[in-house]
Formats: sequence, C-alpha cells, structure tokens
Amino acid sequence: MAKLLTYEKKDTWMDELCGVTKLVYFLAWSITSMLTYDTRVLAVMLVLSFVFFKASKTEWKQVGSIFKVILFFLVVNVLAIFLFAPDQGVKIYGTRHVLVQLAGNYAITAEQLFYELNIILKYFTIIPAVFIFVVTTNPSEFAASLNRIGISYNIGYAVAIALRYIPDVQDDFHKIKNAQEARGIEMSGKAKLTQRIKSVAAIIFPLIFTSVERIDTVSNAMELRGFGKYKKRTWYMGRKLQRNDYLTLIAVLLFAAAALVITYHDGSRFYNPFV
Repeated sequence: MAKLLTYEKKDTWMDELCGVTKLVYFLAWSITSMLTYDTRVLAVMLVLSFVFFKASKTEWKQVGSIFKVILFFLVVNVLAIFLFAPDQGVKIYGTRHVLVQLAGNYAITAEQLFYELNIILKYFTIIPAVFIFVVTTNPSEFAASLNRIGISYNIGYAVAIALRYIPDVQDDFHKIKNAQEARGIEMSGKAKLTQRIKSVAAIIFPLIFTSVERIDTVSNAMELRGFGKYKKRTWYMGRKLQRNDYLTLIAVLLFAAAALVITYHDGSRFYNPFV
C-alpha cells in the first residue's frame, strides 16, 4: 500500500537542506503566489515548481490521490467563481470581450477566462511546493529547526507529531475501509458515486475516535516523561544551516522580491493583456 504525503529519505540536494530552509522556501513561494496575479510571474513559478518537484524525486504514488482530490476542488472553485461572479474578470481588467453568450446575464468573456486561468496557475504553483515540503522534510529535524529560530519547542514538537502521524492516519483509514468492505459495503469503482461518498463518510467517525485514542496515548507518554518541564531541550536531529542552505535562502528571497517588484511596478498586481 502506497504511503501518501510521507517523508522518505532520498539522495537529493533538497533532502540535505535544513528544515528552516524548506520552511522559508514554502512560505516565500506560497505568499508570492497568493499575492501576484501577474501571469508572466505565475508562468515562471509554474515551470520552476515542476522542475523542483522533479528534482525532489517525489513519486506520483505518494501524491497522486491527494492531487486528484485537490484537482476536484479546483474545478469546483473555478465553476463557483463563474457562477457567482461571471464578470469578475471584466471588473478587474476594465474591458469586455464576449466569446460566447449564455442564458440571461451569463457570458463567457476573454477577461473572465484569463482571470480564472490565473487562479488555476496559483493552485499549480503552490501544490508542488506543499508536496515537496512534506515528503522531503524529516519531522524531527524540522521541529529542531523551528526551535533553533526561536519558536517554542512545544509548538515545534506538535508540528513534528502531526507530520509523523500522517501515515498512521492513512493506515487507520485503510484498515477501517477494508473492514467495511469485508462486511459487504462496496467502496470500489463498481459502486455508484453517491454510494461511495456515503460509504467513505461512514469511515470518518471511526477514524476520528481512533485518532483521539492515539492522541491520548501520546499525551500520557509525553507527560510521564516530563515533557515541557524545562524551557529548553536538546535535539538529536538538530542541524545547522550549511552553505547550500544559505545559497538557497538567498535565491528564494531574491526571486520572491523580484517577482513582487514585477507584479506591483505599475501599481496593480494584475497583469492586463487587454490594454
């Protein structure tokens, strides 16, 4: 059974980077993508995202199922934007080029399509960054890195536990799913979509109860070991910033700064090809 969004040690330059470096990359990349609507910037970020994704040697089986879910919500989001704000692109770009006139006040315009293209580009620039961050970052090393930059080790440890238990939650999900199927509940592609949704929804409550039980076990174990008694602690997986970390940080921050300068140089964060 393939593990989704699980850290696996690989022989890549990304795995050798410190957790702080990966966090700064993820935050800078995500913030830049969220702020800009410059299609040129987003296009460059999209290409770089897939280059980095390839360089991280992340296997499709680790992210494929999650990507399909995200893609579904992306389609729903794009359709919802058109349904509730069909002229949003017209308002932003100040022109109106009707391509197809639909019923009532609904019309497909070049401006609306261009606006929603930028929304799609935003998704596809951030998604690879999320996958790269999760599958290349050792949770324990990441917690140590957070503590090193001044974040409380309690918070760092909470984040590390959350990342570490992703595969365990997946295992619980598949165990419950297999148990349901053994009782005759069809969850494969043979069942209707509505039936599959209902069947999967029925897994949620057992999964929550199992997770709560695990939380209680971990909390008791940490309390028995005196976790949180002292203001500081040592880290077995602690790692200092190396030369490649500094070079990566400089490159990421310079790129983010350049992208935002290009975006806002004319006072607007929207690139307008219609003027």
